[in-house]
Amino acid sequence: MNGIRIKKRSGFSSDAAVAYGFLVPWLLGFFILTLYPMMQSLYFSFTNYNMINTPKLIGIENYKTMFAGDDRYLNSLLVTFRFVFISVPLKLAFALLVAVLMNQKLRGVPVYRTIYYIPTLLGGSVAIAVLWRRLFSGDGVINTILLNALGIQAPAWIANPRHALSTLIILSVWQFGSPMIIFLAGLKQIPGEYYEAASVDGASKLRQFFSITIPSLSPIIFFNLIMQMISAFQSFTQAFIISGGQGGPLDSTMFYTLYLYIKGFTYYEMGYASAMAWVLLVIIAVFTSAAFKLSDTLVSYGSGD
Repeated sequence: MNGIRIKKRSGFSSDAAVAYGFLVPWLLGFFILTLYPMMQSLYFSFTNYNMINTPKLIGIENYKTMFAGDDRYLNSLLVTFRFVFISVPLKLAFALLVAVLMNQKLRGVPVYRTIYYIPTLLGGSVAIAVLWRRLFSGDGVINTILLNALGIQAPAWIANPRHALSTLIILSVWQFGSPMIIFLAGLKQIPGEYYEAASVDGASKLRQFFSITIPSLSPIIFFNLIMQMISAFQSFTQAFIISGGQGGPLDSTMFYTLYLYIKGFTYYEMGYASAMAWVLLVIIAVFTSAAFKLSDTLVSYGSGD
């Protein structure tokens, strides 16, 4: 028996050693490239640090300045909240609508799925941001079409503080491919018997959508909501390229991450930028926690609750 026990233990130890061996690269990457920089930034957030001189501890002064002495910071918060709370619901609604259409038994649906997914692959690139800036410029394609086809003299969208953020929202909604694919996968998991029974009972397509499709997809909707919300809070590239890196006009596209970048890498206020990064982490955590709290009553996992 003792011999058998020894063999089992040695086998377990060997398996564990192999497992830890495979984990070593990930653990090194996590501690060196993630955890250590995070702890450094937390330390810098309590300092006056310009990346040249030695960091000088100043306590919570950076955090005080953010909320009590920096109007551009408060404006960046407002702009980011507007972007998140408008773009995310619109993107999810549009993605769900297209997913429902793509779930129909039509010819060429796989091709359309691929076409609709392409904006998600390209939308975050610098090239698309440059193209978008050109499309919505004063003499861009959008204004040319409106003028020639409808006789409408439209404003220079990008240069107008009232409309500049709207162009970024449209760009975000245009990248609906990723949540659409996830919605489509969820739609295929809904039993067809539900719809057949509802049809026999005389339920209209609209009633079936709200009474069967939405409740059945609630876990998928919740997942997409969380992922898209986190992504929207971290949006940077589009605002940086379209506004020329300044958040203009009149800070109307000054996203939180863009202002963080300006503070850290334009003005070299790395301590202040680090404090901003940690506040953003807290903001995302709060909204994510609130969403999970609401999910207890709004999300159905088919358990009968």
